[in-house]
Amino acid sequence: MKKLICVMLTVLMIASLFAGCGAKADDGVYKIAIVQQLDHASLNEIRTAMEARLDEIAAQKGIKIEYKDFNGQNDATVLNQIGAQVVSDGYDAIIPIATTAAQCMVTAAEGKDIPIIYSAISDPVEAGLTGLSTVTGVSDALNTPFILDMMLAANPDIQTVGLLYSNSEPNSATPIREAKAYLDSKNIAYIEKTGNTADEVIAAASALVGRCDAVFTPTDNAIMAVAPTVAETLAGAGIAHYAGADSFVTAGSFATCGVNYTELGIYTADMAMDVLLGGQMPEFHVMDGGIITVNTDTAKALGIDYSVFSAMANTIVEVTTAS
Repeated sequence: MKKLICVMLTVLMIASLFAGCGAKADDGVYKIAIVQQLDHASLNEIRTAMEARLDEIAAQKGIKIEYKDFNGQNDATVLNQIGAQVVSDGYDAIIPIATTAAQCMVTAAEGKDIPIIYSAISDPVEAGLTGLSTVTGVSDALNTPFILDMMLAANPDIQTVGLLYSNSEPNSATPIREAKAYLDSKNIAYIEKTGNTADEVIAAASALVGRCDAVFTPTDNAIMAVAPTVAETLAGAGIAHYAGADSFVTAGSFATCGVNYTELGIYTADMAMDVLLGGQMPEFHVMDGGIITVNTDTAKALGIDYSVFSAMANTIVEVTTAS
């Protein structure tokens, strides 16, 4: 009898070791909720790459992966409603794209054993997304000093820099602090203009015309939502706009140095499936950056010789303004 009890305890212990290492629905399908904060080029690129990779993993491993897209329209109330729905519907994992989406999903899933693997979070620590047992993901942390180095390399005579961002966008908090510290260290003046709605952002960009020599915007979703209009306003006034993502540049901004968002989406999908297939919940991962992207149309219009960037990075990608 004692021997039988020992065997049963051993079986239970082994089962407990495997429990929680992965998640799978009873019907044999891995169900993933992809929650995109809003619709714009960068986040769309991440989602598209992520879904293509999930399809590829399903085919390679002979498993079924079902994913459903949700869009929060950059509205925390909508995102909270999505979070409640996703938790109620019993998804095996949640992949939020962008910071507010991630924060809302974490709140909705509090106390639930649902892995959350976020994507495109500029500063997970600042966003309160670290130290949580069921939360990890991929960061597109920006190298703000490097982008400002690019700005000065292209124009060493800059006197004033415009800082254009949303003051309600968590992604922007750290880069804007870094930009201010950098500019203070160089004794370069700066002007801050912020906006949260499309009209506010356009007005903020217009307010910088004639008041600065260049403009910096981090990976800010509110600015990206109207990036073509912002780019046209600034370039039309002869102001070089340096931004935090290549999607800004294809929308007409002058230049950036950052990550490849297709690669970021693929990495996020791999991380999510590794967790679902039994892997340990890893620490968040920071994507390698160092890719300078330049809009050649804008460079020509501004009369900027961007060959100076060749000494700063191994990879320079030239793009034109998307129609």
